[in-house]
Amino acid sequence: MSGVDGKVVAITGASSGIGEATALELAGRGAAIVLGARRGDRLDALVARIRGEGGRAEMLAVDVTERAGVAELVALAVDRFGRLDVLVSNAGVARLAPVADLDVDDWDAMIDVNLRGVLYGIAAAMPVFRRQGRGHFVTTVSTSGLKIVPTQAVYAGTKNAVRTVLEALRQESTDGVVRTTAVSPGYVRTELVDHVEDPARREAAQRAMADLGISPEAVARAIAFAIEQPDDVEIGELVIRPARQG
Repeated sequence: MSGVDGKVVAITGASSGIGEATALELAGRGAAIVLGARRGDRLDALVARIRGEGGRAEMLAVDVTERAGVAELVALAVDRFGRLDVLVSNAGVARLAPVADLDVDDWDAMIDVNLRGVLYGIAAAMPVFRRQGRGHFVTTVSTSGLKIVPTQAVYAGTKNAVRTVLEALRQESTDGVVRTTAVSPGYVRTELVDHVEDPARREAAQRAMADLGISPEAVARAIAFAIEQPDDVEIGELVIRPARQG
């Protein structure tokens, strides 16, 4: 099944940034979209926009750190549209600080959302994919895992853990049923760093995103490219960054 038109796609972290842009891109190409995020009011507005433009969309307020919530999102897709073709695991948080600061609560948050949330998505969608005979995991990783820099040790660690899981899953899935794609964006104009607690680090990160960042729509188009490939073609990894990013 090639192309995007007619596919059923669930997206976590869909209330803003890359998730929102991906929902709009895929819905515009004819996919049925199931939106998941914590901010239900934003999801309501996005569903209304997609439907107003002639698309199909459902939503569920969900926290990816809760296994049952992620399972419910997958179940909603199957119940409403009869199947799930793609799970885009996009929910993520970033906390920037040297390891020596010992911000253990922030470490836990990044592990829970960035890693555990992805694993919960795999656990929820894998039985559906196997039962259908096909399915596609598309996961937002990060260039932070490719170029290691100070203050991003734990964030990069969670992203590289996800990259490792996806590569192992790819090697375990050579029967052609399950495809995996890791999408590693660089600086993108999103809200990702808006919750960094240290004001100086937050301002520096926001300034870098504003000065260098590409639009979330650029990443959404890359995700669509991976999804639209025929079932026998797997785009294992995509790196998409600003041309000026070092």
